[in-house]
Amino acid sequence: MKRRTNWLIIFGTALLALSVILLIAHYLIFRDLHWLEEYIVFDLAFLPIEVIVVTLILDRLLEARERKERLEKMNMVIGLFFSEIGTQLLRDIAGRDSQIAGVRAKLARAGELSPDDFEKLKATLAEYPYSPEMRPGDLAALKAMLIAHRGFLVRLLENPTLLEHEAFTNALRATFHLTEELDYRPSFERLPEADVAHLNGDVKRAYGELVQEWLDYMGYLKGHYPYLFSLALRTNPFDVNASPVVGGQKGP
Repeated sequence: MKRRTNWLIIFGTALLALSVILLIAHYLIFRDLHWLEEYIVFDLAFLPIEVIVVTLILDRLLEARERKERLEKMNMVIGLFFSEIGTQLLRDIAGRDSQIAGVRAKLARAGELSPDDFEKLKATLAEYPYSPEMRPGDLAALKAMLIAHRGFLVRLLENPTLLEHEAFTNALRATFHLTEELDYRPSFERLPEADVAHLNGDVKRAYGELVQEWLDYMGYLKGHYPYLFSLALRTNPFDVNASPVVGGQKGP
């Protein structure tokens, strides 16, 4: 920072010196001090307007650039989450969602939908009655996966890049809360029904928010990174026939 400040001072001083030299050169050549005085006053009168215009334009350009860079960084982190754990988490929970059949086909074809149909699907999912029914064995497997990635989830929560992405932060917080709830239970075989229902409520919360974030991320990839979008389609957690192998989809 100090080096940059020194460079700016030197650069500004050089520009001022160049202006003085050019003004002196103008006087020595044309010997018209009166015109030079009028020109300086006239130029100074317009200087505030020039500063305002240039500042606004530069501010808008810099703001747009910073916004784009923040968006890129946020989506890199979101993509990392789905690559590491999010996609598998959605696949496992969706497999226990008794109501998923109503929207599974549309979710499996999410990448092929037109922009209007894509927005309609998002609206449908906002009102969708997520109904995962995780059994004791499912909860144990879910716990093992989440605990294995607990350090990763903590690092994501600490990432300042995500502070501006409230929706994904909420989804991540719900996922981490589910991890804590599961971690406090050494076994799931003899839990009271009320506690199993409570855990399924935590699963439902994280599941619903992650589905929305996954759909938004798919839309982002489709518009910006076709090669990443291709892999996301081939590993679609809602497509029972999905296969990462090109041309290697499983049969029905």
